[in-house]
Parts: sequence; C-alpha cells; structure tokens
Amino acid sequence: MIKHIFVILICWIFVSCSNTAYLFTSFHEPADAGLRMLYSYNGKNWTDFDTVFLKPEIGIQKVLRDPSMAQGKDGVFHLVWTTSWRGDNGFGYSSSKDLLHWTEQRFLPVMQNEPNTVNVWAPEIFYDEDSSRFVLIWASTIPGRFDRGIESDSNNHRMYVTTTKDFKIFTPTRLFFDPKFSVIDAVIVKRKKDDYVLVLKDNTRNELDLKVAFGNSPLGPWSNVSKSFTDKFTEGPTVVKLKDQWLIYYDSYHKKIYEASSTTDFINFKNVTSEVAVPIGHKHGTIVPVSKSFLKKLLKEAHH
Repeated sequence: MIKHIFVILICWIFVSCSNTAYLFTSFHEPADAGLRMLYSYNGKNWTDFDTVFLKPEIGIQKVLRDPSMAQGKDGVFHLVWTTSWRGDNGFGYSSSKDLLHWTEQRFLPVMQNEPNTVNVWAPEIFYDEDSSRFVLIWASTIPGRFDRGIESDSNNHRMYVTTTKDFKIFTPTRLFFDPKFSVIDAVIVKRKKDDYVLVLKDNTRNELDLKVAFGNSPLGPWSNVSKSFTDKFTEGPTVVKLKDQWLIYYDSYHKKIYEASSTTDFINFKNVTSEVAVPIGHKHGTIVPVSKSFLKKLLKEAHH
C-alpha cells in the first residue's frame, strides 16, 4: 500500500514539475491580420493569446496562412508562412528570440527556377538536430510535370524541399515526395534516430484526408504510404509527443473544428477529439514545446 502511494506521489510530482508548455501557431480567416498563437500546459487544452504577433507585409496577397515555427539550438524561433494562394514563387520568413520582436520579413523565392509554378503552399519547418539544419518543405503545382490522374493540371501538387543552417544559404530546391498522387500539408516527425514519419494530406478529390509514410531520414525517401486515418475534408496536421503517445491535430474544415487523433505506432489511430479543447477559428499551424517560464513571460508581455 505504501509503495503504491509512493508511486502515485512520484507520478504526481513528475507531472507537476514538468517544465514543458506548448505554443500552437495559428491564423484566422481571411488571414490578412497576421500570426496568432494558442498556448497550453498539457498539450490538450488550448487558450488563444487573443493578439496578433506578426502582421504580414510581403507576397502578392500579403496574407499569413499556415504559419510553421521551429526553434533552433540557440533558442531563436524561425517562422515561415504562405503569402498567397496563387502566383508567388516562395513564402514568407521571419525570426524572433521572444516572439514579440521580429526580424524584417523576407520573401524566400524557393521556386524561382520553376517559372510555371502555380502556387507555394503551407511551408513547414523541421529542425534536424543531428545535422543542425532546418528542413523546409512545401507543396507546389507545376503543370505537366506529373501524372495528374483525376486532378486538374493546376491542382496537382507534389512536395518540395530545401535545407539551410542560417536562413542565408539554401540548398537547391528539389523534389521531396512524389507519392503518385496530389499531396499537400506534409509534416516530418522524428521518432528516434534513423526513424521518421511523414504525416501528409492526400489532396486528390476522392480522398482529401490524412495518411502517413515512413523513412530513415528527415529527407526520406518515404515509403509504405498508409490508408487514411481521418475522415474526408481534413488537412493541416501537426504532431506533438505527450508521454508515450503522439497526438496529431488537424483541421476538419467541413465540420469547422479542430480534431485530434492519438497513436503510439503510427499504425493504429484513435480519434480523441473529445479529449482536447481548441478555440473556434483556429487554423493550420505548428505546435512548439517551450518552457513554462518562457510562456509565463510571453503571457505577461504580449498584452502590454
């Protein structure tokens, strides 16, 4: 009995003393206001800061959609976002040490060598700790480049990639993932060394749902694309590790809510939407773990 109580006490202390909090980048339609964020102490119950952290100034449309953020080993946060629905050959970039003061916004023309590019959507940052580099992936359509199946030539996406260590020098853009169907909204998840998962949206009109693929490097190659683990009309996944499970959040855009699925192996998935709370209006973003002390300071200063 005493041993049982001791185990419970240790578990309680561990949970209480956990120093991790979570930020969730976000935007609200029509996406012209700028970067919003949610915060959480447990990765399940989210609260809106109810403020705009960065107003978009670049791109044809000057919107800020699909904000993806990652933190480097020096503590600096790096943010990328979609700047236009069509016409732009790149995406927006800015960085910040405190999420309140940002560097001058830059447009990264990652598809400048592909003049027929229709769009550059949902850039996603993955920080590869093993090589101290940032992997940037996004979806683009290049008419006539791939078998379009049932899709129109202007809506036949593939994933592309570039990498950088300093956001000044970038490796040449190349094809990242061609699953032989239109794919968007892919995110890289590291399970352990040489073991990675790609969570992606099958954007063909008969699917429009989320699947996973597997690889031994953050750059792939990716194989064994799964069947869908979500309903139709879902997109914008982001993944967070909570204890022994992975929680995948995604935008269920016909239901106009955010849903979540949990998994321990990326083979079996359980819908746990009833166990999470995401504010109405939140759209496609990335979850970033931070310290509770950082969040406390940000909460204090964000509304001043």
